[in-house]
Amino acid sequence: MGFKIIEDRPTPPAVYNWRVYTMGCCIAFGALTFGYDAAFIGTTITRPGFTAAFGIDKMTASQKTSNSANLTSSFTAACFFGAVFAWPMMEAWGRRPALQVSAAIFNIGAIIMTAASHQLSMIYAGRVLTGLGVGIITAVVPSFLAELSPPPIRGVLTGLFEIAYQIGNLVGFWINYGVTHTIDLHSSKSYRIPLAVQLIPGGLFAIGCLFFKESPMLLVKRGKEEEAIKILEWLRMLPGDHQYIQEELGMIHARIEEENKVSGGEGKGIKGYFLGCLREMKVSSIRHRFVLVMGMMFLQNFSGAITINYYSPSIFKAIGLTDVTLWTGIYGLFKAGGSIVFFIWGIDRFGRRNPWMLSAGLCGLCLIYLGTYIKVGHPGTATILSESTKKGGNAATAFIMIFGLVWSFGGNGLPWIVSAEIFPVRLRSLAGAWAGCGQWLASFAATQAFPKMLIKMDWGVFIFFAGVCAATVFFTFIWIPDTKGIPIEAMDVLFSGPSKHSQWRQKKVYPPDGIPPLDFNLPHQAHTPYEGKKEDDYFEHAAV
Repeated sequence: MGFKIIEDRPTPPAVYNWRVYTMGCCIAFGALTFGYDAAFIGTTITRPGFTAAFGIDKMTASQKTSNSANLTSSFTAACFFGAVFAWPMMEAWGRRPALQVSAAIFNIGAIIMTAASHQLSMIYAGRVLTGLGVGIITAVVPSFLAELSPPPIRGVLTGLFEIAYQIGNLVGFWINYGVTHTIDLHSSKSYRIPLAVQLIPGGLFAIGCLFFKESPMLLVKRGKEEEAIKILEWLRMLPGDHQYIQEELGMIHARIEEENKVSGGEGKGIKGYFLGCLREMKVSSIRHRFVLVMGMMFLQNFSGAITINYYSPSIFKAIGLTDVTLWTGIYGLFKAGGSIVFFIWGIDRFGRRNPWMLSAGLCGLCLIYLGTYIKVGHPGTATILSESTKKGGNAATAFIMIFGLVWSFGGNGLPWIVSAEIFPVRLRSLAGAWAGCGQWLASFAATQAFPKMLIKMDWGVFIFFAGVCAATVFFTFIWIPDTKGIPIEAMDVLFSGPSKHSQWRQKKVYPPDGIPPLDFNLPHQAHTPYEGKKEDDYFEHAAV
């Protein structure tokens, strides 16, 4: 597939401008909210100041464990339902209003948590509200970014979502690190400051939402074509009568025609469209993509990162690293640094498919070594380690850092990008909500299953997750195509026909070696070369 950016059609250089990148950064900024949450909450709710203020220190051991699990699961469950509610919001109000609502809900929740003094119920209420806001963000942002992006840089702009998450994660960690080393952990400041910092990304995102440009497709759909053209002119920095703008406008009209066909016969409004989407599920290639998204999200959450997060402090401590928290932060830097480099520079050069297989394979090897080391060296329980075990621990530390680096360009973010690209635009909002639901359902399953797995399997969890990484390589090789540079309008063609279960043959079913590009010559018309043919006829010329 090569290492350069692949264009779907001749693209004027002006299209790759600062405006589209700035808009992408502002939209992706929402991921800072739950990136920060993932890093700060676990440490904050165990601090002496927090447990004393909310009566947790007076609970029994089982009550403390239950309370901690409930604080985590309430957030995750709210994220799931936020993703569910995102779909009708996107369809009824639009992408920008949906994000504005999510920002408002998130900030209200953050304010409630920060203001709480002794009422644990307020903490739970705040967690639920912030979770609802985050759930909406995860359902809307990746699809919104993919929708506004020119195909050749769609990976970069959608990847900003993952970059923002990693930056939020780093900020959350280092805020906690600073609090731990500079503030009395028995004071209210030790938990109130991390809680209040949520308002910084939440507030900035809320301000940014006021200046977002709405989806041109939605505006055309509502009869506001002039406004849509102005937004396209602004985003692409081209005049409205330019061929590129006219082609894009033609694609938008074609998408709206598809949506009308979807909802045709089922009534008008959200209900009709939803029933029409259910009818679309009768098409096997559509069902196939929905199943793939759920599979990607579960493989992402069971890739072993949760095990690394649990075991790495004991490994660091056992080999004599005095500042365990610092080394945990360094691990986070490896993850964030790898993500930033890959999603800015590599995603639209190396693609999605090969990096994911390489990442999963290397992660599996790291996990096998770490599981073996835990079994042989017992770093968490041994009082005195032999010299060879210490050297093995140094190697284990290196493998932890390598895991963070290679995971950063694989399952860490690619499921979000692929899921945002592979659906036709007529199903985009529903697919975004489905991906968000899949992510939070898989996250909930992983966090609930891991403690039980740890009790029964101990070091064996590393081997189990290594097996999941091997399954990821197989899954990606068989079913995940490389979508870099491919117009979203061509995804139906890509996922239909015999290549659906043999995506390693993709180079023979897409330009320059296979299916010709879409015909964008006529304004307001954008049909595939195979329109009207049955799914089985799509690749009749490309039999292998």
